Amino acid sequence: MRFFYTCVFRLLLPLVLFRLYWRGIKAPLYRQRWQERLGYYAHPFSGRSIWFHAVSVGEAEAALPLIRLIQQRYPHEQILVTTTTPTGSARIQSVLGDSVAHVYLPYDLPAIIQRFLKQFRPKLAVFLEKEIWPNLFAALGQQEIPLYVINARLSARSARAYRKIPALVKPALAQIKLIATQTEADKNQFLSIGASDTQLAVLGNIKFDITIAPEVLAEGKQLKQQWGDRFVWIIASTHQGEESQLLAHYPRLKAQIPQLLVVIAPRHPERFATVKIGCEKQGLRVVMRSEQKAVTPDCDVYIADSMGELKMLLAAADVAFVGGSLVDVGGHNVLEPAAAGVPVLFGPIMFNFQLIAEQMLQHQAARQCQDAAAVADAVLALAADPQSRQRLAEQASAFLAANQGAIERIVAVLSPFPL
Repeated sequence: MRFFYTCVFRLLLPLVLFRLYWRGIKAPLYRQRWQERLGYYAHPFSGRSIWFHAVSVGEAEAALPLIRLIQQRYPHEQILVTTTTPTGSARIQSVLGDSVAHVYLPYDLPAIIQRFLKQFRPKLAVFLEKEIWPNLFAALGQQEIPLYVINARLSARSARAYRKIPALVKPALAQIKLIATQTEADKNQFLSIGASDTQLAVLGNIKFDITIAPEVLAEGKQLKQQWGDRFVWIIASTHQGEESQLLAHYPRLKAQIPQLLVVIAPRHPERFATVKIGCEKQGLRVVMRSEQKAVTPDCDVYIADSMGELKMLLAAADVAFVGGSLVDVGGHNVLEPAAAGVPVLFGPIMFNFQLIAEQMLQHQAARQCQDAAAVADAVLALAADPQSRQRLAEQASAFLAANQGAIERIVAVLSPFPL
């Protein structure tokens, strides 16, 4: 089966590269460093590495505290971090800089993988969440490189898809030394697609170990002071269609909260200009963060057309709505606003963070809204009741603190290897 998969991948590679080029029309970063995806690198790498793979910005953000802890405890080790998307790449580079080597994940073809492994010679491979690459995992097994999948999660929908190709999935899973799942339910899903019980351990979700540096929080508070006496509602990690749904209620909100300032942080940089145009078509006055202009009292919307600043902007807010939850994306990280001490709202579609969302609701640490009108109602209610805002934020912070510790458990599992 893997031979057939490899042949199909080889035939499709020109289309894969064309898609990369096409995506680069809207997001030029996709056209940069594309040779890395084929196993060709601009700079040599000497020595062996501990290799972490995080697909995109969400996984990269979750991996950062773990990587920092490994660097602190094993300062002599060289760290390699791969990502798949430019947003993930940008986050790794902006936070870790030259303290790690970073390239894009190579395509899953044997010759490409061999070039990658020869270049970086990983002594240990650590993948986040649910990445399964048959040729890559087989090559790691052949070279006796221990492979871990950590913070692993697997939805019922993904499990059903994997069960349709057992001849491809089961041999790949067999190469993994340990799958550290977030929950017991995730463990059961991995069992259902062919993992063995001895490979699995429930170690929790490292996203709970999120930290926001005091200086970042202070920067956010300072920015809020610059904006004056504004009630700041941040709409974070939004996707196409969400801004228009929410801003349709702006006139009603503005009538009842005259000092309202809406901060929009789109999930993908290629949408920055589109979001601005959409706001202006609604007659809203917009300031882009990149313009470095003052936010005057007549400004309606502040668009965060920057990367890596979401935590700081959350710290500048009075209430946060987490996007990807009004459209069929599945939601984004609702723990970031909790860590920033901001009341958390999200929409009805949260399958990517279903358990966390359910637990936050059970602990009255967030509010779920069934549509954009309900989001606007929740913003109005919280704006009118500062005590409710404070209580919701405190309960979110307490919920976050009560669930931390997964990173220490994962480091304990990895430490028996010669790091």
